[in-house]
Amino acid sequence: MRMPEEITAYAHTTRGPVETWEPLREHLENVAQLAARFGAAFHSKDWGHLAGLWHDLGKYRPEFQRKLRGSGEQIEHAGLGASLAADKGAGGHSLAFVIAGHHCGLANRDAQGDSGLSPLKQRLAGNKEVLDQLRNSLPVELLSAALPSIPEFLTAPSTSATRRRWELWTRMLFSSLVDADRLATESFYEPLKTQARGQHASIADLLARLNTYLARFKGDNDLNRDRARVLEDCRHASKETPGFFSLTAPTGTGKTLSALAFALEHARTYSLGRVIVVVPYTSIIEQNAAVYRDALGMENVIEHHASIDEESRKEQFGETEARRRLAAENWDAPVVVTTTVQLFESLLSNHPSRCRKLHNVVRSVIVLDEAQSLPAGYLACLLDVMKELVASYSCSIVFATATQPALGQRHSLPEGLEGVREIVEAPAELAQRLKRVRIHWPDPQRPLIPYDELAREIVRHDQVLVVVHLRKDARRLARALPEEARYHLSALMCAAHRSVVLDRVRSALRRGERCRLVATQLVEAGVDLDFPVVYRALAGLDSLAQAAGRCNREGLRAEGKFVVFRAETKPPPGILRIGLDVVEGMLTNHGNTLDFATPTCFDEYFRTLYHAVDMDRFGVQGEREQLNFANVDRLVNLVEDGYRSPLVVSWADADARLSAYERAPNRDTLRALQPFLVQVPRNELDKLESLGAARPVNDAFWALTSPFQNLYDSNFGFVHEDALPDPAALIT
Repeated sequence: MRMPEEITAYAHTTRGPVETWEPLREHLENVAQLAARFGAAFHSKDWGHLAGLWHDLGKYRPEFQRKLRGSGEQIEHAGLGASLAADKGAGGHSLAFVIAGHHCGLANRDAQGDSGLSPLKQRLAGNKEVLDQLRNSLPVELLSAALPSIPEFLTAPSTSATRRRWELWTRMLFSSLVDADRLATESFYEPLKTQARGQHASIADLLARLNTYLARFKGDNDLNRDRARVLEDCRHASKETPGFFSLTAPTGTGKTLSALAFALEHARTYSLGRVIVVVPYTSIIEQNAAVYRDALGMENVIEHHASIDEESRKEQFGETEARRRLAAENWDAPVVVTTTVQLFESLLSNHPSRCRKLHNVVRSVIVLDEAQSLPAGYLACLLDVMKELVASYSCSIVFATATQPALGQRHSLPEGLEGVREIVEAPAELAQRLKRVRIHWPDPQRPLIPYDELAREIVRHDQVLVVVHLRKDARRLARALPEEARYHLSALMCAAHRSVVLDRVRSALRRGERCRLVATQLVEAGVDLDFPVVYRALAGLDSLAQAAGRCNREGLRAEGKFVVFRAETKPPPGILRIGLDVVEGMLTNHGNTLDFATPTCFDEYFRTLYHAVDMDRFGVQGEREQLNFANVDRLVNLVEDGYRSPLVVSWADADARLSAYERAPNRDTLRALQPFLVQVPRNELDKLESLGAARPVNDAFWALTSPFQNLYDSNFGFVHEDALPDPAALIT
């Protein structure tokens, strides 16, 4: 039945009269224009335009228009445009995925899966009949639009690699539509919010600011001269054509700022849109972002990770923080600092909110800091995506680390990368010049050192860092030390608590005070600490090198002391334990000594490590080839930490923030709790609930109950492993 000509179809309503509502055709055109602009960055302008024109085609249904007027009908509107796209020919199914999922997420192609989303095939079948019934009542110019030419990079004969290329392209189109739809809707409802977006300096301006900032750092000593050489090498290499680069330089050579100098200069030279700095852990992201904000200005740098304390940031930064939150929604800022998990899980997600930013990854310089931390069980997938970002989406990717992983293509690593160019001239010579520690390898005749004996050795040092495998080991060893000047760090402490401890440790080190820190490996990758003596439980070579980077980091001493010991316990099963086994084998082969400053040492280690693991352990590549987007999202979990759930702990003002959330549950009050969460094994959480020590706050996280808040210790964090009460003791 044709809708009468004089009746306008609407996309969105207001509380005012119908004249203030948004006409549907206007919304479709606005979204189409934005999606076309986003798609143009990856040769898909016309595809983005069609996605925008067709995404809300189902809102022309009379039932939907009645719904807007209060009928209460439940009308599915995204499937109609998807059905139209699928009928149009080659490429139409990708467009159908995009349109059908722009609210609920990308579905599987045929398989039901367990995501709760109907497969695309089922959605199309259910909407085809509706489309046929409504053809006479839909605008002819929308129905008659033809599919554009397929982008050239998708025209190769069908192979596994080609199908994965289509899969990533579909995600990029999805991102373009989702962001365009949300921005257009925001512009209708909240025009002032829209006006607050995009107030950033240009790449050229940021480069000028950085160069002015770097000019302040001068000094006539060997370390500063080497830092200046690394910076100059970065500036020189930035003129090379986009692609893959490695930045291999020891800890303390200024990689954080030198990598940024390369990235901004490279972006300016090749008209790239932004710089995305990716770090492995939230424990170091804030210190890197703080350096960048100091150099470039608060408004030009956004952090995007789960541990941002939005409550305190709003108080500290006000309007600037509001703009940061807007930019974090779609990474619309010239410099983004994020985590490995945030970037790669977004690139492989099916959720609209997570995928929204992906089109802004196109034409970017991506700096992977501590690149050796890429999870080996997902390497096949991650390398494949990175190769496609470079080949088809005009990205440059920099692997920045002192311990370069062996990611080059070879017979044993066919998924590896080709054409990676080293930025630093003679990195091996640089590493030898900057050796700042003497390594003491464990006695091969001594199988292990008990923690009680290790504690007696530790107290002979006034300033010392000890890194162990397990959280319970860190707590046990720390308790064996005198309380005076004793510090402890592990992931059983919430992020806010860890930040306070790190500040206290840095302050003690600067003042030359006694300071003994026992920690798990969370202090290793990039955390800015400088101890004269570091002990590390024998582990993978990358972990050992990172721990050594906390020893004599600034070169203020003639030589630091780095002691490797065999601990009573081993790392958790998986990649960490395999890494330990690889190093044990290398020590046997090399006479119980290894040289961190020899690049061939790390090449041998990573080659052996990658040969020992399944780099597509979870079968992600096969699901990508089948266009099973929901399955891929379920399989990709880069945090290999078992089945864990977030628990709000009682530390500082966490209880007040929890009360604020429960009074007014919203995005702001939820994010304000993030710094006070600890990830607890699911079986331990079940035990807590059975004791009445924890309660669910919502479907996503839990909180300690009174009087069990004291399970969170001011020194050691959440001590559930050895402090849970006996259930019998609770019986009165």
